[in-house]
Amino acid sequence: MRSLVTRALLVRQVAYGESDVIATLFTEAEGKLGVMVRGGRKSTKRVGGALEPFHTLEARIDDRGGELATLREARIVQVRAGIVATLEAIDAAGTALRWLRHVCPPRTKEPEAWATVTELLDALDASDGAPPKVALAECGLRLLSDVGYALDLERCIQCGKECPPARTARVDPARGGLVCSTCAPLSAPRSSHGGVMMSAELRAKAIGAMSRSGVSPMPPLDAEALLTLVDAAMVAHAGFDR
Repeated sequence: MRSLVTRALLVRQVAYGESDVIATLFTEAEGKLGVMVRGGRKSTKRVGGALEPFHTLEARIDDRGGELATLREARIVQVRAGIVATLEAIDAAGTALRWLRHVCPPRTKEPEAWATVTELLDALDASDGAPPKVALAECGLRLLSDVGYALDLERCIQCGKECPPARTARVDPARGGLVCSTCAPLSAPRSSHGGVMMSAELRAKAIGAMSRSGVSPMPPLDAEALLTLVDAAMVAHAGFDR
């Protein structure tokens, strides 16, 4: 058995038995881990009120390498009380944690994903940056890239032909990006999402968000369109229901 001390985010918890909890943590050191929290439904010195979403925890975990490790101690090391000030921020933070839980494989270190989501949570806590939906859309695009599911919005995913920057393009998020007009009729059966037409302007904003090169101001309708693409890609790759 090894003992691990790492920063972590709580992405899920469910009651187990009369007093225990099974929690899913996204850790900086090991990626996603399932942990048993003995007595987690009671107030204890070992865990106390640390099992709360949105805050960064410091967790001490005993790991035998099985399906579940054991959470020995946890304490909050970064409070993000500002997130609970608005329903929009709560919804954005909760969606990002749901994406992490579904799209990240167990026991796989994901430093880029850790940085992307903690950056979003910090921005939502500060509440002085982009609106929550805009920040979430940017986070979703980056998170897909972080875990290897980046949407290719510059060239056809079937034939590799580049799409001129000023052209509207059809994007199939389930297949991984843009499909040119020549390949669209020959492409694999459409996903339940069916693909969408994406304007050149919105495509440029999405590419900028993924590359972290800076994002142009984005109205809420643009953020909604990008969130639809991100959510469809998450569903297709991680196999969960919306």
